[in-house]
Amino acid sequence: MVDTAAIERAKEHFGKLLVPQLERVERIKAEGDWLDFSGIKPIIIGTLGGDGIGPAITEEARRVLEELLADEVAAGKVEFRAIDGLTIENRAKHLQAIPDDVLEEIKGCHVTLKGPTTTPEQGDGWPNLESANVGMRKELDLFANVRPVRVPSLGIDWMFFRENTEDSYAVGSEGINITDDLAIDFKIITTPGSERIIEAAFEYARQNGKTSVTIITKANIIKTTDGKFLDVARQVAERYPGISWDGWYIDIMAAKLIDPARRSEFQVFAMPNLYGDILTDEAAQIQGGVGTAGSANLGKRYAMFEAIHGSAPRMVDEGRAQYADPSSIIRAGAMLLQHIGYTDLGKKLNMAIEICGQYEKKIATTGRDTGATGREVGEYIVGTVRDSSLESRWNEYVAAE
Repeated sequence: MVDTAAIERAKEHFGKLLVPQLERVERIKAEGDWLDFSGIKPIIIGTLGGDGIGPAITEEARRVLEELLADEVAAGKVEFRAIDGLTIENRAKHLQAIPDDVLEEIKGCHVTLKGPTTTPEQGDGWPNLESANVGMRKELDLFANVRPVRVPSLGIDWMFFRENTEDSYAVGSEGINITDDLAIDFKIITTPGSERIIEAAFEYARQNGKTSVTIITKANIIKTTDGKFLDVARQVAERYPGISWDGWYIDIMAAKLIDPARRSEFQVFAMPNLYGDILTDEAAQIQGGVGTAGSANLGKRYAMFEAIHGSAPRMVDEGRAQYADPSSIIRAGAMLLQHIGYTDLGKKLNMAIEICGQYEKKIATTGRDTGATGREVGEYIVGTVRDSSLESRWNEYVAAE
């Protein structure tokens, strides 16, 4: 027999979810232009250690950036601020994805560099808190998750634009058990939310000499929401006549990323949140593992840069945090530099990361005392950036591919 009372409770629950989403659509429509860093002094960079190995690798990335920006810091053009409190213990204490005082400190910065944070899961003993990442993306409207993956030896040079504030993650902690036998979660896709992430991908392609954008959905099955994302892509593409585009389904795209005959053909990708989460981890593994990849979370006012891997609490429990590889968050730091206007320095840092991690490999981390420490990796990278022969070394390696 159908439980009509359960249906009415579900209707009420769903109705409450709709109001903030409709309000958010109107806010997106009214948003202004991107923040111009050229007139800001000082540019404030906040650092958030997070959980597990987060404090160790974030500290190393901060040290690298402070060394590279030493003159700017001395001149009052850049300021670093350490922000505490984005730990699972403090979030659980306040029952908030981001405690209010921590959020205010974050909003006092122009950009943040963030270590990995622990997200509670069913049965792990922590309260049912929303992901700190999801919370920050929603609170600061960091709608674009941007992740580069480059493996020159395989002909791979990809840039992923993952929508950050919608899809299955938008109300991921707000699903409902209709009865003991039926659970339902919600997928949210909006027209303005889709338009701005797809437009960001096309604009990146235009500015960087790319010729194609690939849109990822499952619109053949999930026809309403994924169908809307694909429809918006068609409309945006019309504004970029010099850039071709095509649509792929997430399942076959996951296969094509590991297809040697096809993967080098792809350049720029745009996709909803969940597909982007999955696909960018797969792409990072091809590059050398999630420990090698960084990511930017961009909004028009705020931006957050982070490692894409987890907090690895076991390494801390076993006393191995100092051996964690900071390459991912240092690569995020390179993206941060480019975002705030230090484009050349960011490019040099990226070159150094690839020279150290993909070409020379004079040292390597293993996560244990059989490999390098995070500090040694940071020193290797900084020394490479400062080497006067950096660009000639880079050109030599690229020419040999």
